[in-house]
Amino acid sequence: MPESVYKVIELIGTSKDSWERAAANAVEQAAKSLRDLRIAEVVKLDMQLDEKGTVEAYRAKLNVSFKFEGT
Repeated sequence: MPESVYKVIELIGTSKDSWERAAANAVEQAAKSLRDLRIAEVVKLDMQLDEKGTVEAYRAKLNVSFKFEGT
């Protein structure tokens, strides 16, 4: 197997439904502009609340790696 280099970026996905959907939204959006996505690691989960303490959105912070293609 040839040697490879991977870049890691941080993404935050949101969803009104769940943390799982928030994470999937982040990866699906990244896949539109990045090639060779390899790993998505959820590093933090939180929620956005309104003034009454009701959940407005679920948020998932991810580290996503993809193959780095240098010039």
